[in-house]
Amino acid sequence: MFRHKIIRSAAILTLANIITRLLGFFYRIFMSNVLGAEGMGLYQLISPVYMLVWAFSSAGLSTAISKLTAEQKATDSYGNMHRLVFAASAFSVFLASAASFFIYVNAPYICSYLLKDTRTVLSLRILAVCFPFMAAGSCIRGWFYGMQEAGVPAQCQVLEQCTRMAVVYVLSFSMLGKGLEAACAMAVTGMAAGEIISFIYVLLRAALRKHHLKSRPTISYKKTGIMLFALALPLTLNRVTGTLLSGAENLLIPAKLQLCGITRSEAVSVYGRLCGMAMPLIMFPSSLLTALATALMPAVSEASAAGHTRSLSSAVEKSLTFTSVIGIGTAGLFICLPYEMGEVIYKCRELGYLLRLLGAVCPFIYMQVTLSGILNGLGKQLYIFIANLLSSIFNIGFICMFVPSHGIEAYIFGWFVSILTTSAISLNIAAGCVNIRLYFNNMLLKPAAAIAIACMSLRFFVSQKDISLYSVHALTASVFFIGSTYMVLLLMLGVFSSQRRYKY
Repeated sequence: MFRHKIIRSAAILTLANIITRLLGFFYRIFMSNVLGAEGMGLYQLISPVYMLVWAFSSAGLSTAISKLTAEQKATDSYGNMHRLVFAASAFSVFLASAASFFIYVNAPYICSYLLKDTRTVLSLRILAVCFPFMAAGSCIRGWFYGMQEAGVPAQCQVLEQCTRMAVVYVLSFSMLGKGLEAACAMAVTGMAAGEIISFIYVLLRAALRKHHLKSRPTISYKKTGIMLFALALPLTLNRVTGTLLSGAENLLIPAKLQLCGITRSEAVSVYGRLCGMAMPLIMFPSSLLTALATALMPAVSEASAAGHTRSLSSAVEKSLTFTSVIGIGTAGLFICLPYEMGEVIYKCRELGYLLRLLGAVCPFIYMQVTLSGILNGLGKQLYIFIANLLSSIFNIGFICMFVPSHGIEAYIFGWFVSILTTSAISLNIAAGCVNIRLYFNNMLLKPAAAIAIACMSLRFFVSQKDISLYSVHALTASVFFIGSTYMVLLLMLGVFSSQRRYKY
């Protein structure tokens, strides 16, 4: 039963993530054509502010609600769920509203002294309007995750993305030709509209479910606050600190690139290609794993509370193997076809260089996504906080010391080293807590051999037939060939068949 809950939730979220990422793919392509690399860089400069407010106001509380709801659900304490959700949402909206007012009033100073670009003032003020809606929506979605009813959050994802695309498409007719400031504001308006519509939808769905929460709560408001504070505080500190440091990384990259001898405009363009174009493409396949991690967190909490240790161990083992297979396969694709993807998707062949470098990091990025879901479910928020803190400090050190002399490659290398170290330590902690066995043949050696054979087979065939892969049809066929060959080889090598088997 435990395994089926994870599979069902992960399947629903995966479908929603795939739909959202596909829509987002076309949205990013459209945006890159409208804004260009420099415009995408400006758009990305605003992202740390959004992420900081989200981390400060709702990230910890929404995750706490998910975990606490799962624990209360195990004892059928529905009244307690209602009280927890209401208290968390009210406090989250209060924090977000305060942040919204502060940012709206001080937008000129923030853009001048922190973002270092006054063209983002209008965009930042538009974004500030949606913060309270974003905070409340996050908390309510956390309740649905804790109930392991992933359908509503999944629908919210798709609705939010569709709203964003529709608003930007409509506004593009009136904003085109008015400069990068107006174009960036157009993109942010779409983001704000998506958050507001998503909140309205999840609130209506929660209101329809209210009859399930009519039982009286057994915990006082004081205990409710203590429970939320105890769990949400380390999560919030983790998110806020990580977001601040990540934001510092993002703001430092263009500044330090200028020390290489390029202009501010060129530095913002490089930053836009990295964070606005290459990174979304690299992270696209992780939609499968984001869904898995989101489903694992409350499921791990519920299983731990109920004492289902053997079922938990088996599920975690399979999740890690699946993550490794996806990560290594994706790395092979980006290393094999980077320039073709850059040209076909973004009409930017030089993006291929960044895609090839980032491809090597994929297995470790994806592993960290799944491990975060597991460790959050096991209550290891303090470890996650420390690991992310050290990782960001390491990255900032690399940016400051090596980017001015070695360019963007130094940042990617530093990021690779930090995430490799963090993933290895996280894996070791998870193995100790859940008593799992790590099958390195299945997790590393066999997938690496399979993707290498698949990629070399494609390249050999292309060279023999003198075929160009710089078209949509050719690239699609190539990806399908590599993916299908990879899966056949994995099955032949028995990657999915030699795990421990438990009775559920």
